Amino acid sequence: MDTLYIGNRIFVNSEQYPDFFAGGILVSGVDGKVTLILESPKDVDQYLEYNEAEVYDFGDLVVMPGLIDSHVHINEPGRTEWEGFHTATKAAAAGGFTTICDMPLNSIPPTTTMANLRTKINAARGKIFVDVAFWGGVVPGNSHELCDMIQAGVVGFKCFLCPSGVDEFQHVGDEDLHKALQTMEGSGSVLAFHAEVECNSHNHSHSREDNPKQYQTFLQARPDQMEADAIKLVSRLSQQYDVPCHIVHLSSARALPTIREARSNGAQLTVETCHHYLSIAAEEIPDAHTEYKCCPPIRAKSNQELLWQAVCDGDIDMVVSDHSPSTPGMKLLTSGKDRGNFLKAWGGISSVQFGLPLFWTNCQRYGLEIPDVVRLLCTEPAKMCGLDLVKGRLEIGYDGDVCVWDPEGTFTVTSDIIEFQNKANPYMDRKLHGVVHASFIRGSPVYRQEEKFGQPLGNILMKKGSRRAGKVEK
Repeated sequence: MDTLYIGNRIFVNSEQYPDFFAGGILVSGVDGKVTLILESPKDVDQYLEYNEAEVYDFGDLVVMPGLIDSHVHINEPGRTEWEGFHTATKAAAAGGFTTICDMPLNSIPPTTTMANLRTKINAARGKIFVDVAFWGGVVPGNSHELCDMIQAGVVGFKCFLCPSGVDEFQHVGDEDLHKALQTMEGSGSVLAFHAEVECNSHNHSHSREDNPKQYQTFLQARPDQMEADAIKLVSRLSQQYDVPCHIVHLSSARALPTIREARSNGAQLTVETCHHYLSIAAEEIPDAHTEYKCCPPIRAKSNQELLWQAVCDGDIDMVVSDHSPSTPGMKLLTSGKDRGNFLKAWGGISSVQFGLPLFWTNCQRYGLEIPDVVRLLCTEPAKMCGLDLVKGRLEIGYDGDVCVWDPEGTFTVTSDIIEFQNKANPYMDRKLHGVVHASFIRGSPVYRQEEKFGQPLGNILMKKGSRRAGKVEK
């Protein structure tokens, strides 16, 4: 049976319907695609007078396209004590995200070969509550694998310009970078960069010996010069090759002039930042609280304000979670002499469930509205990942994925509401604005606040042969 979403605050994110309206969206019970937009309550009544549908009336809640998080570390197979497909996708659904893109590292094996991609796909089957796409990885010596993974349908590739923190995903040097870019050239596939390089402009030794439990010690050991130098390199490469390039988790506003200059010269260059960089400032981080550690690090309040300005100005294209969980032991949150040691703790913050309220709580101060939320947390990630012919809008022919939420509602982050596996995060006990009430994929509920979770109905998204083919694999 077809599904009909009705409500008083529908936003479909299309040129034909640029504003909110009261009405309905009909989703096919056969393929889950949007088939009809009903532009008024009268149109809804007339449709239901002659047709049957499974009706969901959301009243005054906002109904908008399901959100897309293009930067999530799921870690399965191999490190399921950190996170897995079941828990990560439940958390995504509870946060209004209906599509997530899994990063190629922290699972064992990493997604750096065709065989490893198949292993990852098999590990996900039957467990996912939202749609999942996959990034491939560029590591030393695997350029011969890239074409097959492009044809198989990865959303793009990620590489590190400095050590990744795991032995099975080595960072690349100049030779491997150029081989990868030459292989990818003209394919439309995107290359994403962890944009930090090691530099000699500071003295590591002093900071590593003194006060490792102070956040400032870690911040000094990871200066923004590392990002600035890396982004200069990415900028040059993006102008040298016909390959879309993407900078992940920008933390330093110092690199923004380089990004602007590259774009003015015609570079295909997109940029993301993360909720933690926009929500937390270094001055707020208590010593020995390693739940705040991530790489690149959270920087000063003055830097954060410049990031927000870049979001408002369009210099930053999208905002993502970089959901990167690990165990309390790896975060050095348990007992022992190294508890609270920022230099030794795992770097990563878990937040895939809270991206919408984290962003909404803060963005209102900068004059950003719900259409901006959809653009930054949905439209632009879909475009960058080549999913924009099926995701990111509620137009006819698009997947009927919706996020239903109350922008006026508030809640407090507590461990009992967290769906991701390891609960440690820097947002505990924070009051946030924006309460997700439901997530639907292709007309079927996967999360409803009053009933919790439906069935794991997510699809594995594979774009066969073309980054915008939009085909999916069940």
